[in-house]
Amino acid sequence: MADEDDGGERSEDPTQKRLDDALERGDVAKSQEVNTWFMIAGATLVLSTFSGSIGGIEVPLRNLVANSWMIRTDGAGLLMLAKHLEYAVFAAIGVPILMLMLAAIAANVLQHRLVWSGESLKPKFSKISPMEGAKRIFGKQAAANFAKGIFKLVALGSVMTIILWPQRLRLESMLQFDPSALLGVVVAMALHLMGAVVAMLAAVAIADYFFQYRQWYERQKMSLREMKEEFKQSEGDPHIKGRIRQLRHARMKKRMMAAVPKASVIITNPTHYAVALSYERGMAAPICVAKGTDRIALKIREVAGEHNIPIVENVPLARALYANVEIDEEIPVEHYHAVAEIIGYVMGLKRGVSGRRRV
Repeated sequence: MADEDDGGERSEDPTQKRLDDALERGDVAKSQEVNTWFMIAGATLVLSTFSGSIGGIEVPLRNLVANSWMIRTDGAGLLMLAKHLEYAVFAAIGVPILMLMLAAIAANVLQHRLVWSGESLKPKFSKISPMEGAKRIFGKQAAANFAKGIFKLVALGSVMTIILWPQRLRLESMLQFDPSALLGVVVAMALHLMGAVVAMLAAVAIADYFFQYRQWYERQKMSLREMKEEFKQSEGDPHIKGRIRQLRHARMKKRMMAAVPKASVIITNPTHYAVALSYERGMAAPICVAKGTDRIALKIREVAGEHNIPIVENVPLARALYANVEIDEEIPVEHYHAVAEIIGYVMGLKRGVSGRRRV
């Protein structure tokens, strides 16, 4: 029973596969406060940059009212009027709307890469389960949302009071302002207020994102049993096994070929086997630094030829060494005498002894 309890407790950090699967399902760490901040910040930028473009709508509307008696009321005339107003409205608000759309996209891309998943649209019993509903109402997420809502309400109220209270007399006198002058004053006060709100919500958005990420990460944690199952599935996949073998083989081959220039002698079959041995004075026994058959053997001989490594043909010794010694291991004791003769012969060649010997 203890083992089962330990296996069911989600105490292990999630694997990369677990995180990737969650992303494919559309289960990502996401804070709505970050989206809210980007939208309000984008609206503030739009208001400060394009508030003067309201004139692009004002002029056509003034002309419409002033020359209303000249407007044709037939179908073609009304269609022309609607098209003219449509162009004017689009020219005035098209770029601001595009900026708000980009802000909404940036808010999501900043938190996670774009995900296309229909998993959230699938019907789930947990969405109508009373128990799950109770957990959502009284859980950590609900408590955090409640505390966050209270904080935002108090903070926004405080910010608005601090900014608008000194302007209360000015707000009362604005009732007597000319409408054309009123717009500039309202825009300036709105920018002041929105700038303070953006600064305050930045702290809320950052704190909420880290909270949401922590909650998401805790949901992805795995039990020991889940980790064992995932390991079995990964190890049991023939494609994964084959890929692992390919990577190991390629890595081993690359390492062998890099070690061939350091070899003292290459013992061959002469064509089917090749074993590269390295020996220096003071070593207990020669070490196999590379070995292979057929194509790999040919490649070992080519590299040896490029670096002037002696190649000695000895069919039984080459076969025996290939079968009984692994890479980076010393040769077996029973082959000491045969290899010692070859090493002695190679050293003699290096000292300038003339002639060629076949073993």
